[in-house]
Amino acid sequence: GIRELGDPLVQVSRRRSQQALTAMRQILRATDNYARKLSRETGLTASQLLLLQVLDEHGETTAGQIAGHMGITQATTTSLLHKLEGRDLVHRQRGDADRRQVWLSLTDAGREKLAAAPDGLQENFRERFENLESWEQAMLVAALERVVALLDAESLDAAPVLDVGAIDREQH
Repeated sequence: GIRELGDPLVQVSRRRSQQALTAMRQILRATDNYARKLSRETGLTASQLLLLQVLDEHGETTAGQIAGHMGITQATTTSLLHKLEGRDLVHRQRGDADRRQVWLSLTDAGREKLAAAPDGLQENFRERFENLESWEQAMLVAALERVVALLDAESLDAAPVLDVGAIDREQH
């Protein structure tokens, strides 16, 4: 049947939903605070920084390979690349053998931006997460995926980066 508001189970359920919402809000605030700090210190978004990190780690690569490493669409990658190239942080060069192929690499300015960036929220998270027991990692991933489903957010394009807003937005 239908439970009444005074029912202890309803009260426990309501308290837990408030705890869950509070935890999500804390995550959003931590993410937003980092995004503001990153923007203030480098003028980059977290997604732009991640793209520079991918280029730094993998060297000269293609937009499709970057999209694969970041887990985002090629269109989103192209949008990020245009912004970074416009700021002379990324260099684009046509392939010698195949002129249709475009190779991307960091410029000296891109390397300097990367070096100036504050410690990343996701690097700290990744390090701590990878030190958890396997069962706890699996439990957290399952719980977070369930939250995504509860928010009807499964179809949103998202990179493995703690950031708010569209991946290819302008910095704050």
